[in-house]
Amino acid sequence: MLIETTRFGQIEVKDEEVYHFFKGLPGFPDEKAFVFLPYQPDSPFAFLQSTRTPELTFLLVDPFVFFPGYEVKLKDDMVEALGLSEENPAQAWSIVTIPDQFEKMTANLMAPIVLNVKERKAAQVVLERKEYTTRHAVFPEGIQGKEKGESAGKSAGKSAEGSVVGSTGQGQGTEKSSACDRKSITKNSTKESASESTRYSVTSVEEVR
Repeated sequence: MLIETTRFGQIEVKDEEVYHFFKGLPGFPDEKAFVFLPYQPDSPFAFLQSTRTPELTFLLVDPFVFFPGYEVKLKDDMVEALGLSEENPAQAWSIVTIPDQFEKMTANLMAPIVLNVKERKAAQVVLERKEYTTRHAVFPEGIQGKEKGESAGKSAGKSAEGSVVGSTGQGQGTEKSSACDRKSITKNSTKESASESTRYSVTSVEEVR
């Protein structure tokens, strides 16, 4: 299928490469089909492009590269809805907002994009962690502190210029965005309100295919 995009022009993708967001995205309930476009093979940045709206593109970044202690835990109903298991792991990405100065970009750790790579199901999930917000500084100590992401971040940020990177309604503005978590799902048990509740957490990095 051919997709018209503002940023990348006309691109051709296979039907089986399209991710289906069964709930749409917060703020974009009718946007349910996106394609994942890696920025470069080894880059922690990527793009999420709508197949329906040419100008709707989200810039993504791998939060596990910049936030080593980050953890994504999913409730059982979301695991089931996405068709995830230890044999069919998830990948999680965080949407990032890029202001005029790209080194001040922030990542939305509160609501990662979770992907079932094998079955192409996806959702943006709001985590029940008070320490996570929608705007965590990707380069808290300045750009020199993260040389690995400097060139990729700068180039990806420039690549996003001119495209309308949308807000998902989770505290993300109309500034350019990026987010990315790539992890497999493992089963955990946590106590919550004096009762045992099953959770799944994203814990091991996988490549998006």
